[in-house]
Amino acid sequence: MKYWEIIADNLKKAGWSLGYVSAIDSNGRTFWIADAHRGDGKRFIVHADEQPSAFVELEAAIRERSTC
Repeated sequence: MKYWEIIADNLKKAGWSLGYVSAIDSNGRTFWIADAHRGDGKRFIVHADEQPSAFVELEAAIRERSTC
């Protein structure tokens, strides 16, 4: 199992619904968008140059906001 898959699995177990997609910018570069949301209205969206990085950033954003 890849590291980003472990992060995704852990977030799903914590009640988050996840989605991700790759896109291409106007310069032809690929980037990734990852999204996590749940029924209480909380939602996080991040973008990164690589898929694993998107999930690491998503996890970090959720943890940061959860400790505030």
